[in-house]
Amino acid sequence: MGLDYYILDVFTERAFGGNPLAVVQDADRLTVAEMQAIAREFNLSETVFVRKPTAPGHTAKVRIFTPTREVPFAGHPTLGTAALLAELRMPVVNGERDAIIALEEEIGSVRVGVRLRAGAAAFGEFDAPRLPDQAEVMKQRDELAAALGLIASEVGFENHKPTLVRDTNVFAYVPAANLEAMAKVRVAASHWARAFSDKGVLGVYVYTRQCVRAHSAFHARLFAPDAGVPEDPATGSASIGLARVIHHFDDLTDGTHKLQIEQGIEMGRPSCISLAITVDRGNLTGVRIGGHVVRVAQGKLNV
Repeated sequence: MGLDYYILDVFTERAFGGNPLAVVQDADRLTVAEMQAIAREFNLSETVFVRKPTAPGHTAKVRIFTPTREVPFAGHPTLGTAALLAELRMPVVNGERDAIIALEEEIGSVRVGVRLRAGAAAFGEFDAPRLPDQAEVMKQRDELAAALGLIASEVGFENHKPTLVRDTNVFAYVPAANLEAMAKVRVAASHWARAFSDKGVLGVYVYTRQCVRAHSAFHARLFAPDAGVPEDPATGSASIGLARVIHHFDDLTDGTHKLQIEQGIEMGRPSCISLAITVDRGNLTGVRIGGHVVRVAQGKLNV
């Protein structure tokens, strides 16, 4: 018997933008090897497998796979899956559907608030399941620049320096001088392992304060070749780490700071990630990620 699957675009209000996601329903009978094979077949940055929850009151248990490995948590799979389950399972009340979707992930329980309105893309947001560790400054700027096809003078802006943030996933954050440098970034395989892979880095998040869109605070690109993702159009989990980086370098005042992050523009898949950073008594106390979700396709897997 076949399994239903859906293709969603996440962090966009229009189809064929944002980050595409595959969600496979009723996947309890699939083995880990089968889930990995299906994720490799879809060949998207992530594929989600929805299973029955293990705890009462939770909506579903999910497993998240890149084309080459399972990951304990990821942002756009969390957001996209929650929006889909709200659309499929939640009742309509006065023409509207608002829901709290509780997902069991390998990292733990993640609660996503979803807003559905007729004629509009779904919108969801969730609090980071845990806050990232302190940002560690990365040295060897020449080495990092070479791995990204840049020269050393194109790495860094203002007081921002390359940093490593260790969380559920390990991301390197490399500031680029401007949009011109961002357009040049590429994976230089001969330098990549020494600069990033050998340090346990899952993905490299390159960012600059110069933006294409007037409402954006940062322009970003994400490269994760070791996870089978040459470039990612929108990366919610890496945006959580960016909050730590921004707090580290920009000395944010107490309160909640709401920012828009643009990504995927160089790929022709423009994305917009809402990032809310809460600071209390000088400490980072909360990070919230939000964005829109559009359903673009559905079908059956013959497995």
